[in-house]
Amino acid sequence: MWRATILTIFPEMFPGPLGLSLAGKALAAGVWGIETIDIRTHATDKHRSVDDTPAGGGPGMVMRADVLARAIDAAAPPEDERPRLLMSPRGRPLDQERVASLAQGPGVAVVCGRFEGVDERVITARAIEEVSIGDYVLSGGEIAAFALLDACVRLLPGVMGSWTSGEEESFTQGLLEYPQYTRPQVWEGLSIPEVLTCGNHAKVAAWRRAEAERLTRERRPDLWAAYLSRKVGPKEQS
Repeated sequence: MWRATILTIFPEMFPGPLGLSLAGKALAAGVWGIETIDIRTHATDKHRSVDDTPAGGGPGMVMRADVLARAIDAAAPPEDERPRLLMSPRGRPLDQERVASLAQGPGVAVVCGRFEGVDERVITARAIEEVSIGDYVLSGGEIAAFALLDACVRLLPGVMGSWTSGEEESFTQGLLEYPQYTRPQVWEGLSIPEVLTCGNHAKVAAWRRAEAERLTRERRPDLWAAYLSRKVGPKEQS
């Protein structure tokens, strides 16, 4: 079973939306499991403090290395093969390739930071990988953890209704997904593209590929450049 351990000061937030829809059904079926660790239970003072003022001065508070390390050691000891992740805006951007890699492993242990951040020493000492879901700042890592877990869980065997659903999504082939349509045939004067109703699977596949390439080229020039590099090679591009 794929296991997720969440270290947070708000354990009551979980499973939250992960208890619904596909992820929730898979959770109930035992395809994956989730446990939450309240970081505050590893504090030693009567106030259960997990943070302190930043060294060198400055605004806000910083999560303490000693308290967080105790929580991590209890949740994911050295023999635990799962990667230790910290949701952080300065981390490596999460992409579909990394999601697929995580989904193929035994699970994850995710630290949800709060305040101004986490003492750098615990990140180094516990070999924590920082992961970002975008170039913006959230109040804490919990919302980001939801996104990461949902992306991973839906790739677990048996979670999605059809295995091809994951094969043709955005980013899987290095492209954004092509446009989707369904009934009614005409809606507010707008028709489904004729090619999608012609019954010619080769033409449908060609149209979808062309549309995926068009959308990627228009909306994500970074992805388009990477796609071209893989498709034709850097020498041919030049």
